[in-house]
Amino acid sequence: MQNGDNNYYNNDFNQPNVNQGMQNPYYRQPAPVPPRNTGSSAGGQNNKGSVFLLGILVGVIIMTLVGTCAYVGTRLYQYANSKSAQTANADKVSADSVVNDATLKKLETLEELIEDQYYRDEDIDTDAMIEGMYAGMVDSLGDPYSVYYTAEEWQDMLSETEGIYYGIGAYVSLDTTTGFAKISGVIKDTPAEEAGLRENDIIYLVEGETTQGLELSEVVSRIKGEEGTIVHLTIYREGEPDYLEIDVTRRKIESPTVSYEMYDNGVGYIQITEFDEVTTDQFKEALAVIKGSHAKGLILDLRSNPGGSLPVVVDIARLILPKGLVVYTEDKNGKRDEYTCDGKNELDIPLVVLVNGNSASASEILAGAIKDYNKGTLIGTTTFGKGIVQRIQQLTDGTAVKLTISSYYTPNGNNIHGIGIEPDIVCEYDSDAYYDEGIDNQLERAKQEIEKMIQ
Repeated sequence: MQNGDNNYYNNDFNQPNVNQGMQNPYYRQPAPVPPRNTGSSAGGQNNKGSVFLLGILVGVIIMTLVGTCAYVGTRLYQYANSKSAQTANADKVSADSVVNDATLKKLETLEELIEDQYYRDEDIDTDAMIEGMYAGMVDSLGDPYSVYYTAEEWQDMLSETEGIYYGIGAYVSLDTTTGFAKISGVIKDTPAEEAGLRENDIIYLVEGETTQGLELSEVVSRIKGEEGTIVHLTIYREGEPDYLEIDVTRRKIESPTVSYEMYDNGVGYIQITEFDEVTTDQFKEALAVIKGSHAKGLILDLRSNPGGSLPVVVDIARLILPKGLVVYTEDKNGKRDEYTCDGKNELDIPLVVLVNGNSASASEILAGAIKDYNKGTLIGTTTFGKGIVQRIQQLTDGTAVKLTISSYYTPNGNNIHGIGIEPDIVCEYDSDAYYDEGIDNQLERAKQEIEKMIQ
């Protein structure tokens, strides 16, 4: 690429004086006045006449040349303006598309500048630069839920949705107040629990690098790693006088998304930690055991459930709700998709649902539908407020992109994005009681309420 061919690249910082030597075709210097001849000689009158005629001829020629130059200059000026306008219009049209001649030319320029001038101790990773361009396009949308995945990241994502991965056993989300990552839930009997990590711990640093401003997928990829390796986390925990420095040993995490038990008073308890491919079958099994035990009531725990698959949560809702809408979505063109329930499996025992500020997306779909149908009592705190739906599209090169494609609405037509779902009974979580005494005050409140319902 030649420098002169590119509008974005110019090594010449010494620009010429634009006024030096410029001629103005629209300005004529007055013709010099010929000196008056004061002497008399033979033939002087004829010479004067010849000079006079010659002056007229020269004047005509000069006027013709000046007029011609002015005309040509005017036409060239008009042509230049016309081309500039065409270029401007072309740039305006091409700006509607990210990939156009101008952007391709600029990318070539940036690559050339990096190659020529960037100082580094090792070779440039061109594959990383290419992936960075793709990720940057999606990041520019300003939507934290739209993400580009490299082939490696996509495979990691598939492993997570299958319920098996190598990590520490904690759910991670983004704290909207601080911009840092945070622990939104801890899986039992995992390295995270053994290391003393708690829900709502702010992950200030991972291996000495801040998490503020990073995409969630990037934070998760830094925390995960090979089995047996250690990840060092710097944690901010409310109430602690200083940061906590915690080492966690990674290992294989087999994360069941559903757990359940029966209480002595005949009340069943089911916890759903997220809605993955394995969740529907796990929930069916749990519900079958609860019903088979002749449960008088059910506590459904959706606290700190970050969401997951829309089809999965709809399938689970169909095992609880009466006939009617479960949820509906609308895309940017107003196209509406409805997800319904036939009511054949409607739950016929009292229901209490536990929610909190980390209950998001698919868990809000289920909680919102239960509330709209008055099918159960919600206890806890206001949910996260994620009322939009994403779709993941795998690309032919093994990468993938997740894009927000629609908003969802509860059966009563409520869009809770940025608002959340208010519980019927507000009950703040007492973390000190839990970690110091092992008492889950929200669960205890749910037991009290369900006891009233079954009496």
